[in-house]
Amino acid sequence: MNSSIQPVIDKIEIVFEDDLIIGVNKPNNFLIHQSHYARNIVEITLLQKLESQLGYPLYPLHRLDRKTSGILLLLKNKNHVAKFQELFSNNTIQKTYYAIVRGFSPASGVIDSPIKEDDTGIYKEALTTFETLAQIELPIPVNLHNTSRYSLVKLMPHTGRMHQLRKHMNKINHPIIGDPKYGDRFHNRTFEKEFGSTYLLLHARQVEFIHPISQQKMKLIADFTDNWKMLLNTFFGRFRFDLSDK
Repeated sequence: MNSSIQPVIDKIEIVFEDDLIIGVNKPNNFLIHQSHYARNIVEITLLQKLESQLGYPLYPLHRLDRKTSGILLLLKNKNHVAKFQELFSNNTIQKTYYAIVRGFSPASGVIDSPIKEDDTGIYKEALTTFETLAQIELPIPVNLHNTSRYSLVKLMPHTGRMHQLRKHMNKINHPIIGDPKYGDRFHNRTFEKEFGSTYLLLHARQVEFIHPISQQKMKLIADFTDNWKMLLNTFFGRFRFDLSDK
């Protein structure tokens, strides 16, 4: 798969902005900032792109994998970092992701499986709940099977471990399509060949939280990418399912 290529983006979409925070729709294949984990990747980061676009410094409140698209929150003033980061440390922010996975996943479930930190080797508790919204079987042979099955799932992480959703879906044998590390290379190749889809199909769709300064209830939604919209229309257009837009 050629999923490592950074897309050409004129402007990062701004989902929400006030005096303190800004919510953006992060494209696939953008590092948020340079880090030890991505030391071998040389490309413009999301932070560099945003600061050039907006003209002032920003401070990310959380992380999204380089390959994951969707909602990302950043602060305009680092003096308020502690207040906002309590949302994540206290698990008082609700995050909703969507993914297309291999196979017919269960109607719903809980994945309570510790995840090992890459840098320390220490296992930490990790919890994800999921709901299957739609399923499809395609007349496309993959590996040893005459057809291929896929599910559209809604994922709610209750902890924030690195690669948590990718690891958890692989743990229950329903890896996310387009995942080069924890996914199924045969199905990844099928999506590239049949649908021109080379991205990780994991999108951070929504965050809900109480603004720690204004006390306003916030619900921010990041639109799906063009690649996602194409696949949703192609695969699941005839289904009705909840995308948490209400």
